[in-house]
Amino acid sequence: MSKRLLFVTGTRADYGKLEPLAHAAQQAEFAISFFITGMHMMRRYGETRLEVKRFPGADFFEFVNQREGDAQDFILSKTILGFSDFVHEHRPDLVIIHGDRVEALAAAIVCAMKYIPSAHIEGGEVSGTIDESIRHCNTKLCATHFVSSEAARARVLALGESPDSVYNIGSPELDTHARPSGVSIEEVKARYAIPFDEYGIAVFHPVTSEADSIGAQAASLFGRLEASGKCFVVIAPNNDPGTEDIFAVLERLPKERFRFIPSMRFNYFSELMKNAAVMVGNSSAGVREAPFLGLPSLDVGTRQMNRAQSPSIQVCSAYEIEVVDRFLAECWAQCLPSDDLFGSGDSAARFAAVLLSPGYWGRPAQKVFAS
Repeated sequence: MSKRLLFVTGTRADYGKLEPLAHAAQQAEFAISFFITGMHMMRRYGETRLEVKRFPGADFFEFVNQREGDAQDFILSKTILGFSDFVHEHRPDLVIIHGDRVEALAAAIVCAMKYIPSAHIEGGEVSGTIDESIRHCNTKLCATHFVSSEAARARVLALGESPDSVYNIGSPELDTHARPSGVSIEEVKARYAIPFDEYGIAVFHPVTSEADSIGAQAASLFGRLEASGKCFVVIAPNNDPGTEDIFAVLERLPKERFRFIPSMRFNYFSELMKNAAVMVGNSSAGVREAPFLGLPSLDVGTRQMNRAQSPSIQVCSAYEIEVVDRFLAECWAQCLPSDDLFGSGDSAARFAAVLLSPGYWGRPAQKVFAS
């Protein structure tokens, strides 16, 4: 009987990273299932649970863990209860979580308490919000670690994890960007009603530690994008505290130059990025995927602070309007060399190879601090 792998996904972003890994594991004859929760279940954000359920040959389990406006601690506690009930009935051989969201933390806590083996994708990253603390908590709770760079591996080791439990496989979403998307940019524009010949991409998420000022930051940033006279595809922010203030700014943007989209299929988003003029905002895509694609990006604010350095990335606050204006004027439609700091697009194969390696499944249930 094949080992049963359960992937926990709460957002469109983490699914874009987990999907290539799940495909590779399935091809290696592991049984695949998904625990779908979080933003996936919310209509406002595109009800992306439907995208997850397009994965062939997998089992799917859905759990509504929040309502609009719920506090993060409430979402965490509700997800712990729901996931605990789930694994009591369906005990997987390995639970795979990604990153730093509360859904991932809930799953990591439950797995640790129940001694269910768990694997953490993209631990060891740094950023400027509570997300970093959650990510490091997940590192200490999970049994094995699939990191995206040598710098991230060093941080995981500094947290006392055993070297033989930490694998640098690169960043999984680059696998999708490294291959043809399967769609043309004309098909992308037609599906999402994008009327622009030339466009930038803007994604600006809330920062939980700056919820009181995030609306003003969004107003300053999008005010400069509007003043530039250029056209932008705007992807909806996530549902962290402060999102309502960002939505209020987005709703005032002129429709003839700003195309607002709640969510996109990942291969369509990949093609959109491959044909964009620039990327602006505070999404991880701007500091991970954009450099890989040679796309100039402006990292705004503290959300991705110190997470990546590449010649293609410029950094500023939302209030540094001169920097924003200069970036749009000087970097628009530049084609830059690809940056392979976070891998070369073969993460999924590396992930499957680890799962198939001798000794991976024989680890002790109790972790120890490796000094």
